[in-house]
Amino acid sequence: MASVIRVLALLVATMAMVLQVSNATVYKVGDSAGWTTMGNVNYKEWAATKTFRVGDVIKFAYNAQFHNVLRVTHAMYRSCNASVPLESFSTGNDSITIKTKGHHFFLCGVPGHCQAGQKVDINVHNVSTAPTPSALPSPTAITAKTPAPSSNMAAPHKFVKGQSALLGLTIATLSFFVSS
Repeated sequence: MASVIRVLALLVATMAMVLQVSNATVYKVGDSAGWTTMGNVNYKEWAATKTFRVGDVIKFAYNAQFHNVLRVTHAMYRSCNASVPLESFSTGNDSITIKTKGHHFFLCGVPGHCQAGQKVDINVHNVSTAPTPSALPSPTAITAKTPAPSSNMAAPHKFVKGQSALLGLTIATLSFFVSS
């Protein structure tokens, strides 16, 4: 019986991790334009329209021959100083998981690009990726109106590939131990 309880506790913990990861949102910096100096992308405006949370993924898509991504301090961000970055990315398809609240500053280190506006401040306001029960609307506050999806908004990824298989395996394992 003790082993069944341990297995159940492990399964509950696994499911909690799966559900927390599934609430993360992937944001492509600059939306369809990506990370570039072309097209007059205003990254400050882009970031202001997003609600970033711990666990979200910030994706930088760009031509690696012409750009890069540097994570820098606030002072370096303000002055477009790329001399000693905290982190450097240069694949052209960089995904960065936000692990802490607060400001996360990124810029392109190619000379002149930051000065031309290729920099972004990702400001994470809260720690949790899941709303607290008190933050959820009451059943009477729910309306039938559903907003149409927008092409410039990131969509939450509810199930990452393989999570539904993990869920099925967890349920099957649980059923086996409960029936034994």
